Amino acid sequence: MTERAKKVLVFSHRSEVRDSIINAVGRRPAADLGKVTYVEAAGVAEVLTEMDSGEIDLAIFDGEAQPTGGIGLTRQLKHELAGCPPIVVAVRRKDDRWLATWSQADAVLVHPLDPLTAAETVADVLRTQRVPAVNG
Repeated sequence: MTERAKKVLVFSHRSEVRDSIINAVGRRPAADLGKVTYVEAAGVAEVLTEMDSGEIDLAIFDGEAQPTGGIGLTRQLKHELAGCPPIVVAVRRKDDRWLATWSQADAVLVHPLDPLTAAETVADVLRTQRVPAVNG
């Protein structure tokens, strides 16, 4: 039985930031996890729809997204969404890591993204992810 691909939501208002995140993490962040598929969101409404769907295994948010940043959005979702999937926040400055931690992010990436670190971080979060609920 093959494991279904993990579904990763990538949020940024800038397509080049979404692309850099996807390219850094890659289609298979670790050999033991299988492949991941990506869903991109440019706005908060898209993020909320995807997060409410129950199909997202992990989300990666741009901390500097406009007009709503990924840091504030992470904190909101962690407080409001029962069974919120893990969220990784990508920040521009190392000094902003504390903000991502305050937001209750499960992990933090710092731009410029290092592909090895990004893939390893995402793989670690996916490995520690909760057991998915059974629908039905």
